[in-house]
Amino acid sequence: MAPAYPSSETVRAVADLSTLRRWAGRHGLGAAVDDRLDRLSRPRPAFAGLDLDRPRLMGIVNVTPDSFSDGGDFADARRAVAHGLALAEAGAEILDIGGESTRPGSAPVSPAEEIARIEPVIRDLAHRGLTVSVDTRHATVMQAALAAGARIVNDVTGLTGDPASLGVVARAGCPVVLMHIRGEPRTMQENPVYDDVLLDVFDWLEERVAACAAAGIPPGRIAVDPGIGFGKKSLTHNLPLLRGLSLLHGLGCAVLLGVSRKRFIGTLSGAADPKGRVSGSIAAGLYGVAQGVQILRVHDVAETRQALAVWSALQVGTELEAGD
Repeated sequence: MAPAYPSSETVRAVADLSTLRRWAGRHGLGAAVDDRLDRLSRPRPAFAGLDLDRPRLMGIVNVTPDSFSDGGDFADARRAVAHGLALAEAGAEILDIGGESTRPGSAPVSPAEEIARIEPVIRDLAHRGLTVSVDTRHATVMQAALAAGARIVNDVTGLTGDPASLGVVARAGCPVVLMHIRGEPRTMQENPVYDDVLLDVFDWLEERVAACAAAGIPPGRIAVDPGIGFGKKSLTHNLPLLRGLSLLHGLGCAVLLGVSRKRFIGTLSGAADPKGRVSGSIAAGLYGVAQGVQILRVHDVAETRQALAVWSALQVGTELEAGD
């Protein structure tokens, strides 16, 4: 008998675990459901030495002249290092250093220019014992950054933008952040289309996790990022992704979320200046933490840390370094 709904539609249902297991057994899906439940529930290992028993903050350091929020603010190495140190003092446990803007419509930067921008910053901050991530989509930049002391690779293309990047990460044995993107930064906002944005992003990330596993990068060294604002329409795509964010835990990896100062916050609040979106960024970040996000990538570390400390105490009874 034909289904009562069009085959292109997605049907969602809610059931308790015992009902789900009985249904799965009747349809020959018992093993698949048990595997997915295991991925959802098993404890995540430490990521770059950081236990994921509580949310961790990744501070953003853009060594660029044209990033959407702070382009030019930290474009030279001296100011970038000072900013990184300030973020660490404010509570950032990872510093994400990027030398190429990936804002919508941005032009690409040569790997040589990218390395020249970020290498001295990474070397200085890593030498001080700080955990540094490199935000790049180019394999040669990854290699240079890792040699300079970076411990994490954060790739907005999920290791698809450069055919050599998967091998670089596999050989280095380092943790990696796989972000979803539709297209590439210069063109990603030109009418992106999805059948179901949440499921499409999940499927794409699942394929990338599988590709990493085949290359020798286990899920324990991977964090997945839904790529808010990267090839997604402001409200049409970003809001459903955030509402269903917990689905990504079914990939068996840590989940990283970057919503800081994003355009959808301005669309909802009327804050045209990205630097005026701090409150909205915190609200969206805490919404992600409520869905189990382990790492928040933020510009405003001190403000986010304060909000997270209060939220954690009220919501889950966890007092983070609280006084009397």
